[in-house]
Amino acid sequence: MTPLRPTAVAGIFYPDQPTQLAATVEALLDAAPRPEPGAPCPKALIVPHAGYVYSGAIAAAGHACLRPFAGRISRVVLAGPSHRVPFRGIALTEAEAYASPLGPVPLDHAWSQRLAGLRWCGRLEDAHAPEHALEVHLPFLARVLGDITLVPLVCGAVSARQMADALSALWGGPETLIVISTDLSHYLPYDDGRAIDATTAQAVERRDPTAIGPREACGHVPLNGLLTLAQDFDLSVQRLDLRSSGDTAGARDRVVGYGAWRVDEPVRGPVS
Repeated sequence: MTPLRPTAVAGIFYPDQPTQLAATVEALLDAAPRPEPGAPCPKALIVPHAGYVYSGAIAAAGHACLRPFAGRISRVVLAGPSHRVPFRGIALTEAEAYASPLGPVPLDHAWSQRLAGLRWCGRLEDAHAPEHALEVHLPFLARVLGDITLVPLVCGAVSARQMADALSALWGGPETLIVISTDLSHYLPYDDGRAIDATTAQAVERRDPTAIGPREACGHVPLNGLLTLAQDFDLSVQRLDLRSSGDTAGARDRVVGYGAWRVDEPVRGPVS
């Protein structure tokens, strides 16, 4: 077993010095809207994964919802797309932990064994090694939740139902959070990107996995798996932020879209 999966984008997508990184993440979280008093713990988040200067504020809008629940959430299933390695299926890793400037995050291999019966899930270290879509969320999770274990899933080509089956196997109870990492439209003029992202946001909020493909979201595979489960389990989806790099730090001729949503399980009343 590989002891540690090293960071791939520390010092590029986010600061690699622990003090600076902690301060950066705290500033982003402090600037995010606070969750409404009494709001339940989200079962899942959908959050973007670009460099913090571009998407950090939008990611923080999602992660800030978790602040009241430190100590309750102990496991995070973190799923994102494979940007650099094409493959079919969902890639697991044999690493014991993911490295982070804020300290390593141990992996929960006992929990990932729940995927052992799914033929489209297996070990593929090459998919994990260069991938940023999962790594960039670890500093946020460390600051809001403290000590957690991680089940990292790098997603290649699988159907929405196959992805949903994998997430369902890992669903767990209130101790387990699902985080879907995805950006939205890529490299369009500002107004064009804004229009496409608005349509994508509506599809997310009506829980429609048939309306979102690679043009709409780079993480459409894990996103559509979650939306399939949202239909199955009658989950609610609430928008927290929707912007682009043209709103944060980039030029407006080629923007990337970012959105954040919380996903909640239905509130069950008392059984009479």
